[in-house]
Amino acid sequence: MKEFTYVIQDPMGIHARPAGQFVKEAGSFADTSVTIGRGGKEVDAKRILGVMSLGVKQGEEVTIKCDGPDEDAAAERLEAFLKENM
Repeated sequence: MKEFTYVIQDPMGIHARPAGQFVKEAGSFADTSVTIGRGGKEVDAKRILGVMSLGVKQGEEVTIKCDGPDEDAAAERLEAFLKENM
């Protein structure tokens, strides 16, 4: 399992458009489980409602966990996505 944390920089936090793009990126790794969590709550990163339910604001830290055959590639791509978009 690969795990990393990221502090959200976007002034609007994780809002609809980047959340949808993030879910799409996570979903591209079909055989790898991807979760995103904040404050003790963890959800499936491949489900938009789950990601939005976290209510992540600017300055808050999220933890991404990838587990499966493509966990290295998934963690690398999702971390790059977060740095570029959030």
